[in-house]
Amino acid sequence: MSRFNLIDEKWIPVRFPDGTRDELGIRDSLLRSREIAAIEDPSPLVVAALHRFLLAVLYRALEGPTDIDQAKALFKDGLPGDRITTYLDKWRERFWLFDEKYPFGQIPTFEPKTWRAWTVLAAEHNADNAKVLFDHVDVEASGTISEAAATRWILATQTFSVSCGKSELSHTGTAPSATAAMALPLGRDLHDTLLLSLVPQNREIAAADHPLWERIPESVESLKDGLDRSVSGFADRYTWRTRSIRLETGDSEQITRLAFASGVGNSSLDQLDPMHGYRIDDTRGKLPIQFRERGFWRDFDSLLPDESQLAPQVIEHATKLTKSNRDRFPRSVMVLGQANNKAKIEYWRMERFALPESLVGTQFIRAQIRQFLSDAEDTQKSLWAACSSFARDLISRENNRPVSKKDISGFVEQMQVTLWYWSTLESRFHEVLREYSLDRDSEDIRCQWLKSVRDTLKAAWDQHSASVSTGDAWAIRALVKAEGLVLRKLKQLNDEIIKLEPVKEVA
Repeated sequence: MSRFNLIDEKWIPVRFPDGTRDELGIRDSLLRSREIAAIEDPSPLVVAALHRFLLAVLYRALEGPTDIDQAKALFKDGLPGDRITTYLDKWRERFWLFDEKYPFGQIPTFEPKTWRAWTVLAAEHNADNAKVLFDHVDVEASGTISEAAATRWILATQTFSVSCGKSELSHTGTAPSATAAMALPLGRDLHDTLLLSLVPQNREIAAADHPLWERIPESVESLKDGLDRSVSGFADRYTWRTRSIRLETGDSEQITRLAFASGVGNSSLDQLDPMHGYRIDDTRGKLPIQFRERGFWRDFDSLLPDESQLAPQVIEHATKLTKSNRDRFPRSVMVLGQANNKAKIEYWRMERFALPESLVGTQFIRAQIRQFLSDAEDTQKSLWAACSSFARDLISRENNRPVSKKDISGFVEQMQVTLWYWSTLESRFHEVLREYSLDRDSEDIRCQWLKSVRDTLKAAWDQHSASVSTGDAWAIRALVKAEGLVLRKLKQLNDEIIKLEPVKEVA
């Protein structure tokens, strides 16, 4: 018996402009998208997966856009509710979460050797590859989850699963987009947010771009043999069957157990994802930008378009759509994703940045922002060198032996000086992004940024100096010796600031 149709049931968590929250089905999420401020969920992975899922529905319902003119017409006229309704009615039978033939996102014939706890779906609770400090869910007695939560996590799992090397079915590895930072330009409402990321694709590609629900579920035999294929288009990519899943059927509306194994392999790893920024590797070509332990703001330039065409396509598309309608320019961009070490998920993250308005007027902002970040990196190297000098002199005096690089780096890391430097500059960087308006001079912005870098360097070193000033003579001597490196960098920054400051006219 069919149960819980995703078109009508409440399962997509949304926030309205007045701050109230609700859960909606696919139909209402799309048809009422102008009334919705945003999709919100405690999990960044769920938020990313839900946006990609709704975009896949739109690609198929609209059969496009296939070029920028179609995209601009949609942006001007709005989403056509009749086409969306017609499409959802046509494929209604494929959106049942429980169904004998086509359970959504599942393999109906999969009978596992071992039923797994529902926790395997969620990175936040999956003890296989994500040991979370404050997660107190017992995998052996995990309780139940709702059908709505199971649906959200099925989509997140298909988008973000990483290879764990064990499966009842043939091993197919990591999801195509699992380990990259995903960019999502945010519009004034959900309607604009979706259209800003609805990147056009070739008409022939769009015609053959079949998402998960339009495909016949793969047989268990083919999955055991090792099934892989190439990505057919954006809708296919956004709903890729990375894992073979089957929820246990029961009379209850709660889910306890499920079947879980590898899914379909991706044989077109070189295809680009519209939400990813890329870098060039000398040996492996284009590689997606990933989260690192440091804040993503230090890689922010990777989101900005230029002639290299390495920025996320969704950012370029949003810029094109709003060039003649600046009131709807996305004022911010959300970056979501996870970091992993082989099969182990280290963390998941959601960061939000102001998107420089001047993107609609020039393509050279990426180089300017990269220069800002380079200024900060170069200055931090001087700070690190000064701390290393201090650490080397202090350790060598105390231990009376040669000091290793490992000893020095370990000492500097526990000093917290560079951590304070970066955390302080991060808040200023967010302010700089908001200052990048069309009528603001870029040299003036850089001048203000260099002053922030200079002041932060000085404040970081002053804090360290204050902590040492009451120490013994050896510590003070090491401090004075190291300080020369900081003073030299402060002079360089001051010289650069003087060059950029406007010349005052003499009365």
